[in-house]
Amino acid sequence: MGAVTLRVGDLDAMIRYYRDGVTLDLLSHDGPVAVLGRGATPIVILEHAPELRHASPRDAGLFHTAILFDTREALATAIYSVAAKHPGTFTGSADHLVSEAFYFTDPEGNGVELYFDRDRSQWSWVHGTIEMGTLYLDPNTYLREHLTERAADAAASVTADATSRLGDAVVGHVHLSVGDIASAREFYVDRLGFETTASMGDHALFVSAGGYHHHMAMNTWNSRGAGRRGLALGLGKVEIVVPGADDLGALGERMAHHRVPTRDDGRTLAFDDPWANLVEVRSAG
Repeated sequence: MGAVTLRVGDLDAMIRYYRDGVTLDLLSHDGPVAVLGRGATPIVILEHAPELRHASPRDAGLFHTAILFDTREALATAIYSVAAKHPGTFTGSADHLVSEAFYFTDPEGNGVELYFDRDRSQWSWVHGTIEMGTLYLDPNTYLREHLTERAADAAASVTADATSRLGDAVVGHVHLSVGDIASAREFYVDRLGFETTASMGDHALFVSAGGYHHHMAMNTWNSRGAGRRGLALGLGKVEIVVPGADDLGALGERMAHHRVPTRDDGRTLAFDDPWANLVEVRSAG
């Protein structure tokens, strides 16, 4: 997965949350657009759009952006940093068997998951379905076990410069709120080409490529029956990265076969899902 673009009303406040709280680096800030990530990898792109209003919580759109850390120490640092600098934004945590996850809501209501993956050798697959659960995970115990003194000192710094040296982070998956699961499956599996890894009836669907537990998920928990989105604050774009140009070309042919309107500029292929969530696919090569 590539970066997630968010349209935001208060750019400065959102930069502070993702930089000073979530511990991402501010990679660039050019006028109304700020890019945050780790190293050279963009994770969240913030586009200033103060003229827009917040969507209804019942609308389709972003459920959360899930940021994957490569060490438990780096994850614990981010959890500690958000809790210290933005108290009240923590919404829960869970041991999902494949991962250890902590959930937050940013200042404009966008969901954020910070997580660490267990080694794939510990994942359990049954007939092509990944075993995931929702077990209790105590955040205070997690911090006691994984937050080092070095990491705590880094988290207390004014910006994320010190914390970024503790490990890498990427967008691990993107979770969407959608109107119905049947349409989500038809679009993201039958047309786009993801494989189903888990499902919860007509409530939630998890999909991936390459045997990951999920690169994307869709649920109807808050948005059942939602139609196409209007222009509003929140999700602006989901970016998917495929291995090479041949994969991008094959996707273009498949979308044409299914009569999905696309925009192709020679480097990226862009299209809307059934709820007008913009998806842009580019090749890594």
